[in-house]
Amino acid sequence: MTPPPDPAADPAADPAADETAKTAGPASAEAARPAEAPETAAVTAGQAQAPPATFWGRWWYGPIPRARIAWLRVIAYVFLPFDMLLLTSSSLAHARLPADLYQPVRLARWLHLPAPTPAAMYTVLVVTIAAGLVAATGRVLPRLTGYIAAGGYLWWVTISMSYGKVDHDHLALIVALLVLPSVGRAGLGDRTGGEAAGWSTRIVQVSVIAAYFLSAWAKVRVGGFPGWPNGATVQWALSRRGTAFGRSLIQFPLMLKASQWFTFFAEFSSPALLFLRGRPLYLGVLFFAGFHVVTYALMTIHFLPHAIFLAAFLPLERLTDRLPRRVRDRVAHVPEETAVGDRATPDQADDRQPLPS
Repeated sequence: MTPPPDPAADPAADPAADETAKTAGPASAEAARPAEAPETAAVTAGQAQAPPATFWGRWWYGPIPRARIAWLRVIAYVFLPFDMLLLTSSSLAHARLPADLYQPVRLARWLHLPAPTPAAMYTVLVVTIAAGLVAATGRVLPRLTGYIAAGGYLWWVTISMSYGKVDHDHLALIVALLVLPSVGRAGLGDRTGGEAAGWSTRIVQVSVIAAYFLSAWAKVRVGGFPGWPNGATVQWALSRRGTAFGRSLIQFPLMLKASQWFTFFAEFSSPALLFLRGRPLYLGVLFFAGFHVVTYALMTIHFLPHAIFLAAFLPLERLTDRLPRRVRDRVAHVPEETAVGDRATPDQADDRQPLPS
């Protein structure tokens, strides 16, 4: 059975509109016809696509505003000079060591990266930082400059960790540098929703959670269960590099053991953040951010390259509205390059998107 026509959707089926057309003429009839919704116009013009139909499609590709990508780029590329000049500056020192001390990690062996030289490392440093700062604008060749920065930093950090010590706090930064350029142009004021932006953000989120979950798995694989949470790892770490406050806690072994169990289960349950939304999600992000603050206060271990990308779980696009008016007017532009399937997103639309915000 064919359902009756909806007057709101079909003006021709509305008797009042039909009567108006007969009495007032063609011009009035045209004026009485409701304006076509922008979303409908976009769909009929072939400029927008429906969101993915399956749960996992929405989970991976749920469109979010490109402004969030722009903010994540600012975080990543502005952090690059700080990381390369302070946190992983050992790449420059390693370039002055004898080549036989070079013990390339697996990725370096796969790529056949040679032992570093001072000229090569200084070149990588300058090119990577310059490309990153250009890519942070989101306007000038964002894909090219972004991938140059990603490749340069991957080389840099690989050299830094090919001399006996491998840090696991750089995973999120490396992944972010590799996927953020894929979106193309994105401005801080761009509320256009896109599946490419959704996918890139989700990948960054997964890399953040992977660092937590794999850390818990490594504890089980190396220390055993319940061996690790019942051990004295935190007590040993506090005695080795604890702050004055941290060392004062060594005399409370039961409390430290309880903190190990708490940390262990928090890391194992971290994938839940990938499925939370709204206030529960924000509380989860706040918890892990607080975890890093406490770790730094006790042991001066910051995990900063990782912790900054907890921001990928937040609706960063709302920060644009908090910028000074003059700055906001300059960044509130829609880039010329817009992918097929992207569509304008209202200010609060991200709350209704499949990706948590």
